[in-house]
Amino acid sequence: MRQESASPTRHLRVRHHRGHTVLEFRGEIDIASAAEIAPYLDRETGRPGARVVLDLDGIEFFDCSGLRLLYRARSQVLDGGGQVRLVCTHAMTLRMLRITGLARLLPPWPTLDEALGVSRPAGRRTGR
Repeated sequence: MRQESASPTRHLRVRHHRGHTVLEFRGEIDIASAAEIAPYLDRETGRPGARVVLDLDGIEFFDCSGLRLLYRARSQVLDGGGQVRLVCTHAMTLRMLRITGLARLLPPWPTLDEALGVSRPAGRRTGR
């Protein structure tokens, strides 16, 4: 069930879907936008038992500042005993995730439904 969403910044939309908080990153994720996103990311990922999906489908550009946000979110969610998933199909971002090893820590899924285990076609996950 989808609930209303909020856009605390033009680079982040927060919504709830199937019991998960979905953080949709948008546009260019660089040092400036990462500074805008970080407080909202911390609020959502710092909750005990948080169930979070980081959705990168709306990005146009993603640099090392974005990678730091993903790692930070993963660490906070796991430290709080929660679950975190990543949705990403952006070719350059997938390459960065693989090169840095973050894809092993936070395996990317091609769709939100697949990340949540709603539907799984016979194919494999992206990034593996």
